[in-house]
Amino acid sequence: MDYSQLLHMRPEISLIALIIIVFLFDLFATGRLRRFFQLLVCVLAGIHTVLLLTPSGMDIELFGGMYLSDPVINFFKTILTVGTLIVVLQSDSWLKREDTVHKQGEFYTLTLFTLLGMFFMISAGNFLLFVIGLELATIPMACLVAFDKYRHHSAEAGAKYILSAMFSSGLMLYGISFLYGTTGTLYFNDMAALIQGTPLQIIGLVFFFSGLGFKISLVPFHLWTADVYQGAPVNVTAYLSVVSKGAAAFALLIILMKVFAPMIEIWQEMLYWVIIASITIANLFAIRQKNLKRFFAFSSISQAGYIALGIISASSTGTTATLYYILIYLFANLAVFGVLSTIKQNTDDKVEINDYNGLYKTNPKLSLIMTLALFSLGGIPPFAGFFSKFFIFMAAFEAGFKVLVFIAIVNTVISLYYYLLVVKAMYINPNDSPVAPFKSDPYTRISLLICLAGILLLGVFSSVYEGIHWLQ
Repeated sequence: MDYSQLLHMRPEISLIALIIIVFLFDLFATGRLRRFFQLLVCVLAGIHTVLLLTPSGMDIELFGGMYLSDPVINFFKTILTVGTLIVVLQSDSWLKREDTVHKQGEFYTLTLFTLLGMFFMISAGNFLLFVIGLELATIPMACLVAFDKYRHHSAEAGAKYILSAMFSSGLMLYGISFLYGTTGTLYFNDMAALIQGTPLQIIGLVFFFSGLGFKISLVPFHLWTADVYQGAPVNVTAYLSVVSKGAAAFALLIILMKVFAPMIEIWQEMLYWVIIASITIANLFAIRQKNLKRFFAFSSISQAGYIALGIISASSTGTTATLYYILIYLFANLAVFGVLSTIKQNTDDKVEINDYNGLYKTNPKLSLIMTLALFSLGGIPPFAGFFSKFFIFMAAFEAGFKVLVFIAIVNTVISLYYYLLVVKAMYINPNDSPVAPFKSDPYTRISLLICLAGILLLGVFSSVYEGIHWLQ
């Protein structure tokens, strides 16, 4: 084995260097130096993002095809890194709390390790590396979910997450074993040439999809989502709902199109009904929620269904639309959770919809950002979310899924209704004791400005969508 090939894994090497620096700083820094911990992580993550944006100019295949990289994969790693950076920015006031300040380094290290696992997942050309990346992303995530183990239901949420993850990983590995037993290889390209759609291979596909469906929170693999989102710290919930979900969706897209291309009719039929169930059931349950974290848990399940619309089209247009949708979803959803986080840290843990009654009177800027983010999630023009939904519908329509697109459009109207319930609470519902006025910390303000720019500008500049398409 030529270990010099490791030097071509630039995103992973850069991220590992970042993890080592953060770990050593946490280990040795004392006193006043620790005041700069947040700044150090943000600066290093920013440098890491710039390195990812530097074009490599070529496709990379290492270790016999076990590790793959190309401009599209590199672009998606950049999206994940930007999402992680925004979450870190939003976590400043939470990590300075008396009960979490001593765990600041743990949060950064665990978060970066999950990101490293996601990098391996989406660069995998072999199921062995894929499973290693998946577990590297999952186990630290369970620790993050249970981070506030003495507050609320964080420990319970961590237990539910790790048990559900264990079951889904076991199911996925069982499916992969069927595929390996019938093809004799774990390499994606070799397996695709040997898949013939036998009953064992169909079972392997179903089990594999079931395991990854858990990570994306597709119905009927979604039952853990609301409880975990409610129990986890808000910033961890934000990371789980956007970065983790996006990485799993992109990995599913790659593997279905590369490995299971000979069985395209089978997995398209499977996805067809899962998408309908995910969008419809999640929207109906979201209407009934009073807790905002559970509310946005069902919103994220619905959004996962829309993301799967790009996957089912099985085309370059669908891949572009999926990447673009995840990018827009990242900014909109992190804006929502940024507002939730800063209000929660500056008030007495207000997370019910009724707690936001009259928010506009006392905190008009936060209300405006929340409104614009909700409009984007709902697909209201001229915000970026409208264009992302348009492109995802267009990709599925061109692939012949006209009825599915119609059902998705009808569900979009339902989603607009429950998103507007939050807007109504902030601007119309009366409240004798609304959330008191406060000023958020500088890091949160920066993160919200980044999200706001993404919501307002990415839809206007169509060159972003065209650029993603050009990368392919």
